[in-house]
Amino acid sequence: MSSRRWIGAFVVLVLGWTAAAQRPAPVGDAHSGAYRSIQQKLTYLKLNAARPHPDPKPVELTEPEVNSYFDEGGVKLPKGVSQVHLTSRPGVIDGHAHVDFEPMLQGHNPNNPLYALFSGQHDIHVIAQAVGTGGVAALEVHTVEMDGAEVPRWALEFFVQHYLTPRYPNVGMTSTFKIPLRIDIASVESGKVRLVPK
Repeated sequence: MSSRRWIGAFVVLVLGWTAAAQRPAPVGDAHSGAYRSIQQKLTYLKLNAARPHPDPKPVELTEPEVNSYFDEGGVKLPKGVSQVHLTSRPGVIDGHAHVDFEPMLQGHNPNNPLYALFSGQHDIHVIAQAVGTGGVAALEVHTVEMDGAEVPRWALEFFVQHYLTPRYPNVGMTSTFKIPLRIDIASVESGKVRLVPK
């Protein structure tokens, strides 16, 4: 997690985001201002979480900041996932990514015809509802498109059951996970995510 209009992208959204928050990458002069800005915010959230009584002042992460973090190496993407781009509106994350399924599915049974649905390189689009309260985030995938065509839900559920869940037990069509860094509320708004520590 984007992910990115699809499950590979969804993995990016979930796993990539939490990885980004927990292990900030180093900042160099080669990075954009948006990258440096989100890095400073993530560093602040980490330091704030270490306090006995964190400052509850909200921190907002904007679309340009988040996308620069993906573009400039702040998040280690799953093998085969690239070109991640996220947008948001109230309660909804809209993600795009380019996914090469061959490296992602190495070691799986090539004779299973359902895996043929997830072969080659594709542009993925995922729309997911997202909310975080009480330190727990909930994400629910609504639609996934591959090269502009909606992927049937049964095919997605097959992929989730046989590929994602064995590797990432908390990731699925509906996922819940603990928000890192003592974030109590994570609200998705137009063009940004608002994080409130507790």
